[in-house]
Amino acid sequence: MIDLSIFSRDWTPPAIPNEIPHGDMPGDKVSINEGHVAKANVIFPRLLALLPDVLAQNPAHKAVISVCGGSGVGKSETASLLSFYLNQFGIGAYTLSGDNYPHRIPLFNDAERLRVFRVSALRGLIKAGEYDAARADSLAKLMQEGREADPALRAEYPWLTTYQQAGRLGLSGYLGTQNEIDFAEISAILAQFKSGSESIFLKRMGREETALWYDRVELQNISVLVVEWTHGNNDLLAGVDIPILLNSTPEETLAHRKLRARDGAPDSPFTTMVLEIEQRLLQSQAHKAKIVVSKSGELLTPEQMQELSAE
Repeated sequence: MIDLSIFSRDWTPPAIPNEIPHGDMPGDKVSINEGHVAKANVIFPRLLALLPDVLAQNPAHKAVISVCGGSGVGKSETASLLSFYLNQFGIGAYTLSGDNYPHRIPLFNDAERLRVFRVSALRGLIKAGEYDAARADSLAKLMQEGREADPALRAEYPWLTTYQQAGRLGLSGYLGTQNEIDFAEISAILAQFKSGSESIFLKRMGREETALWYDRVELQNISVLVVEWTHGNNDLLAGVDIPILLNSTPEETLAHRKLRARDGAPDSPFTTMVLEIEQRLLQSQAHKAKIVVSKSGELLTPEQMQELSAE
């Protein structure tokens, strides 16, 4: 059990080695730069101020923090740094990747997202009385080209407005919900940890259908579980004590994805739509975050976050 008197110590950012432990997503790569370090250095003193009360209130002296934000915003790197800082400070920490807990591997989940969009869009077109054989042929061609989600095509195909709006609505009912993610499993893991379990089987999910297994992770010396995940502040996730939001705009998120090239078409119209929906979901839940950091690395006040949400 952690000695809470440790928090009376002063903190100075430690030297960072070339390699530090990172999240447990198979194949995930972490590349830390000066921007990530600057954000972590802003967050960590505030985190040290919040942790003592959280740890004291838990009978097992355990706490769960999350580092959340849009895709490619630097969650993995920032979470890894915070875990490293905690361990260097004398507080055992482990980084858990929420990306291990969707129902489907990335390839299948991407396909399911597209299926949900297309089925919802077609049903919306039919319900509005705007579907016919000619438009079906046009859609078939646009689908093959991966362009049916492009709003720029509405001038040429006015009925695409109805199609895209219905598809977006259907997709909004899938992204970040229990249909996409096993929130119950990860919430149960957080509950196990906070109850004082000394070892827990944690899920591992790679990018292949057969890359699925569990590792027993020893946590007896771990006081803080750091969850790095887009949905670390989601209403369906239970057990997070200190959500930390790395705020970004959809444009900034898309730029990060292009740099990381995490999928084959990071700037496709459909991917852009997915990012916009995820960003709106993040903004709608941002008021729950205990720490919010801007893209430029500044701590944001609740008032500043409200202004950003209004925009």
